[in-house]
Amino acid sequence: MRLRSLATALSIAALSALVAAQTPAAKPQAARPAGVVSSHTQIAKKPLPPFKPQQPIRIQLENGMVIFLQQDTELPFIDGTMRIRGGGREAPPSKAGMMGIYAQTWRTGGTKTKTGDELDEFLEARAAAVESGAGVDSTSLSFSSLKRDFDDVFAVYLSLLREPEFRQDKIDLAKRQTKTVISRRNDDIGGIAQREAVKLAYGADSPYAQQAEYWTVDAITREDLLAWHRKYVHPNNIILGVVGDFDPKVMEAKLRREFGSWPKGPAAEKVKAEFKDPKPGVYFIEKEDVNQSSINLVALGLKRDHPDYYAAQVMNEIFGQSSASRLFVNIRTRKGLAYSVGGGLGANFDYPGVFRIGMGTKSEQTVDAINALYEEIDNLVKSPGTATEVAKAKDNILNSFIFNFDSKDKVLREKMGYEFHGYPLDTLDKFRAEIEKVTAADVARVVKNHVTKEKFAILVVGKSADFGKPLTTLGRVQPIDITIRQTPQQADAGRGDASASIDSNPEGKALIAKVVQFAGGKEKLAGIKALQRSQAVLLKTPQGDLTIDSASTIVYPDRVHFSAVTPMGELVRVVSPAASFMSAGGQTQNLPEAQKAEMLRDLKRDMLFILQHADDPGYKFAARPTEGGLVPLDVDGGGAVIRFFIDNSGRILKSRFKTVAQAGPVDREVEFADFRSVDGVMLPFKQTAKDNGEVVAEISVKEIKLNPAIDEKMFAKP
Repeated sequence: MRLRSLATALSIAALSALVAAQTPAAKPQAARPAGVVSSHTQIAKKPLPPFKPQQPIRIQLENGMVIFLQQDTELPFIDGTMRIRGGGREAPPSKAGMMGIYAQTWRTGGTKTKTGDELDEFLEARAAAVESGAGVDSTSLSFSSLKRDFDDVFAVYLSLLREPEFRQDKIDLAKRQTKTVISRRNDDIGGIAQREAVKLAYGADSPYAQQAEYWTVDAITREDLLAWHRKYVHPNNIILGVVGDFDPKVMEAKLRREFGSWPKGPAAEKVKAEFKDPKPGVYFIEKEDVNQSSINLVALGLKRDHPDYYAAQVMNEIFGQSSASRLFVNIRTRKGLAYSVGGGLGANFDYPGVFRIGMGTKSEQTVDAINALYEEIDNLVKSPGTATEVAKAKDNILNSFIFNFDSKDKVLREKMGYEFHGYPLDTLDKFRAEIEKVTAADVARVVKNHVTKEKFAILVVGKSADFGKPLTTLGRVQPIDITIRQTPQQADAGRGDASASIDSNPEGKALIAKVVQFAGGKEKLAGIKALQRSQAVLLKTPQGDLTIDSASTIVYPDRVHFSAVTPMGELVRVVSPAASFMSAGGQTQNLPEAQKAEMLRDLKRDMLFILQHADDPGYKFAARPTEGGLVPLDVDGGGAVIRFFIDNSGRILKSRFKTVAQAGPVDREVEFADFRSVDGVMLPFKQTAKDNGEVVAEISVKEIKLNPAIDEKMFAKP
């Protein structure tokens, strides 16, 4: 080995000498030309040019209305926005969601002389727009038009401002759409985390954390919207900004004519709210249909008039608000513990922002990721920011700042915000100078005053079964219930009226026994382990009737496979203990918890399932007084409440229960007909479903198979 090693070494040395001998001598390196640098650190940094945006003209009418005019002749457009004091925080909690309904139907509800649809046609013909909106502190009415059409579009704008109609059909539509949003609010893990983090920071009962519910939406009336409009839409509550191609003097004269004689009204009063940091600890929301966790550390932030505001912006840039921040570089890039990570000390104009640090990570890395966040917070406390970090952060802020206000419209909106919240109008002009003043000592002061690991509440949304370490390693865990309730009294969506408890009575036990006998008897029913059904379904939709073919397979007690052929392709939904998922368009995803829960409740309400549990002591059966020749039988089967209507023979002709449809909770009634014997079991082949009294589906069963051969692959997630 030594001889071979020595020979190899000598060979390499010889070859090296040979190559060196044949290589021309290197030429002396030419001197670097004057002015050419060898490193980016040698590049002289030019000072930023002065920031002097065009200032809008401020006008205040005698009635208190404030108008800003910003001339911009680049394009022949005129746009305007009216911001009106009073928003979601002022809405009564019993009518949470009202401002969304108000904002939508202010525009779609039209005026006293024109419907919203007629306004659509008028505006679309002119490539114009008039839109209404709402936020936490205000509502808005805006317009956009070509210069040549301004007078016509502005006339529509004024009619909506002065004579909104809030037509009932548009209110009903907005309420249905809002209920659809409520029904889907627990589908997305990020949406859950963001919503619940705000509730943790401000308190669930805070006006800044209001959450619409089915019953609060139901409580909203047309008179509520009209009353809100009468209460808040007054000139002394309004700031109007207009930008575009116009002569400022001519525009001012026009606006004075339109608004100058409008009398003052009662001033909007800001809602009173208390703010205190959330109770520290670990809070957890279980979401079984995900393979990742969303983590939020939250505490109260600042108001923008706080002395630490500007230094806090620099601290945020260092800590977590850029791809070069400590959180991003250390946790995502170096440790690979996050899909995304960031955060900082938030600030609002007239109420505290939220100090939020958020990240998304793999389920198994959840606890490690939280510990990594803790480590970065500790490091920030120990080393708030070096002079180099502070200088770089300030450069990043100032280099991007200009792009936030690179149009006259953006400058106008910022100035309107200062006016609305009572800030000096030169606040924007001072921003650059205030950031440039920030020193490392200022950042250290902000960290000392506002950053401590112990003040944060930790919110985790994820699947606990997949966590590599239990959350309890971080301390006591407080679960949060995000069940979507139908009424304040209900603990579960679709469960029925929880205030009307069901206790079995002798008449109910006798009646269910009669139904069992009609259906085929105990022995026949007990032998049913699975059922397959194919059917044609006529759906009644707002767009017209739609017929689809569907099939369902039930393996009692806890597996369901449903498929339907729709114009968009095949749709599949599966619920089983092993996996619950949905497939459509070649894509498969976990079934949202709300849909999974509703499918399981449907299974518990299944006619055969209930009849198989006729002797189960956990099931309650209570007969009620006869209605229309039929005897109502209330059934509570494991929390799934349903009422059957039974004829003298023991045949179930109708069922009634509460469920959650796409547009929210409904009272569903299903009529059964065309009973046929299937292997000695009487089953209905015709069904008609009504939601809140309106027919939504007609079902014609093609075939029913009892105890068919089951392909286990249909329950396996692809």
